[in-house]
Amino acid sequence: MSCARPLGLPYVDATTPPVLVLARPVTRDEVPGLCDDLRTLMKAGGAGAVVCDVAGLGPPGLAVVDLLARLELTARRAGGRIRLRGATPALHTLLELVGLRFELEGQAEEREPARRVEEAVEPGDAAL
Repeated sequence: MSCARPLGLPYVDATTPPVLVLARPVTRDEVPGLCDDLRTLMKAGGAGAVVCDVAGLGPPGLAVVDLLARLELTARRAGGRIRLRGATPALHTLLELVGLRFELEGQAEEREPARRVEEAVEPGDAAL
C-alpha cells in the first residue's frame, strides 16, 4: 500500500507567522524590494508579526542595522512587527548598542520569567 503526497501547501495554522529569509548580505539597492516583500507577507498572511531569518546576512555592521530598521519601520506602518530568527550574539549586541530592540525568536520576553530557573540561596543569606 502506498500513500500519495497530498497536494497543495503544508498545513500551517493561524498562529504560525510568515518568514522572510535573508540568505545573503543585502545591498542598499535591494532594501526597497525586501520592504515590498515584507508588506506582501503581512497582507497575505494577515499576521501581526513576520519572522526575519537573519542567519545568512553575514557579519553584523551598519548596513545590517539599516536594513533591519527599515524592515521594522515597514512592518510598523503595516500594523505589525518583525521578529528575528538566527541572530548572532554580535548582532544582538550591535542592535542594543544603537538602541534598536527586536524580539528574538527562542528567547523569553522581558516580562516573562525564564522557565526552570531556580534561585540559589547562599549560606548566611537572610530569609525574606
